[in-house]
Amino acid sequence: MDGPHGIRFVGTGFYVIHRQEAYGPFDYQWSPDMDGLELHYLGQKFGEICSPVEIQADLKEFRLPTRVVQVATIVLGTLLEGMLRGLPEEERHARVWAQLSEAGCARFLPDDLRTEGLSEDELS
Repeated sequence: MDGPHGIRFVGTGFYVIHRQEAYGPFDYQWSPDMDGLELHYLGQKFGEICSPVEIQADLKEFRLPTRVVQVATIVLGTLLEGMLRGLPEEERHARVWAQLSEAGCARFLPDDLRTEGLSEDELS
């Protein structure tokens, strides 16, 4: 990853690169009772997914830039949804790129997928 923005996947986790600074790793693990998934940032639990309709998460204590929280939320949600549906890794990543693009975060896509003519909002 050479650009000022992007996503770098490492194992089950990932880093959000924002303005050339890496934030992460964001990751997940099954809860001890195997009834849900715990969400982690820097190895610390910041939330959990208890069911498809019950999600609790709070990254406030980490004082992350708003755009990093937005991107991390999209990536985590999309990866976990794909994983729970049994999608292969390549398809999960493709869904991440599509969701980021739809959310106006195309600058975080790999260079070969990024579209020309990013909006002013995407450049900041």
